Amino acid sequence: MKLASLLSISGLVMSGCNRLASIPYSPPKTPADWLNIQPYINVEFGPVNFILVQPSSTLLVYLLGIIAIGTGLYFLRIRGSHQSRKWWGIALLLWGFGALFAGTSYQAFSYEIKCAGREFCSWTSWWEIIYLVLSVASVQAMIVAGAYACCEAKWQKGLAYYAFGTIVLYVIAVMIGAFSLNKFLISFELLLIVAAPGILVLFVLNGWRYFKFRNKMDLALVVTWVWLGITIGAYFLYLTLGISDYFWERGFWFSENDVLHIGLISWMIYIAIKVANRVEDQSAPVMI
Repeated sequence: MKLASLLSISGLVMSGCNRLASIPYSPPKTPADWLNIQPYINVEFGPVNFILVQPSSTLLVYLLGIIAIGTGLYFLRIRGSHQSRKWWGIALLLWGFGALFAGTSYQAFSYEIKCAGREFCSWTSWWEIIYLVLSVASVQAMIVAGAYACCEAKWQKGLAYYAFGTIVLYVIAVMIGAFSLNKFLISFELLLIVAAPGILVLFVLNGWRYFKFRNKMDLALVVTWVWLGITIGAYFLYLTLGISDYFWERGFWFSENDVLHIGLISWMIYIAIKVANRVEDQSAPVMI
């Protein structure tokens, strides 16, 4: 009986995995349509043969992932006894691996994952679901890091509970979306809606602390959140104006994702240079 139940559950999971690939674009895109709307190259290496989509964008997003992982490891290497640095390290590792998953499905191997062998391309994949979860988990880890760096014990617990509760609820929502084929629940837009309050809390907290204490750490973190906001704003502005299509019609590929990834690469470098060595656990304010 237990084996039968396990097999039944496994069957439901596998069915959900297969169903995710059935979500179409609107309007639907054939594999030929997919290749017509973006650059690609045929890669042949011995017995290996595949289509690599958006080569330049792939390079940028993988570079972002590598830099984020490297910065996360740097935080962990210099963490000492600081919990704030440890959680920043965890956050950036999650961000970096999320970027690698995203680049694999949105750019590099999007044709092979979502189009090859199908009449119509799939709208998403499990690679992208994992990216969504890792990204939200990354922001929640940043909230925990901010709590250790900026708050007293009772507020540290409160923000930690908020971060943990948010990621649990988000994972539930994403799983519901994946198995019920609800596009909004597995969208980049919902990711931003869930992540934005935590980022806003950190911006207000660091802004208030800098105004009150003139602390170098808080100034660096205020710049961090402003930089992230400008980057996301530039992404949506570029997307809304349709500049990607304008360039592609003239044979040049530079998408809104490239804008986002270049902004995030510079953001990561700033964090490594200006934030890492200034983040410390809550103590008496350091006056400039």
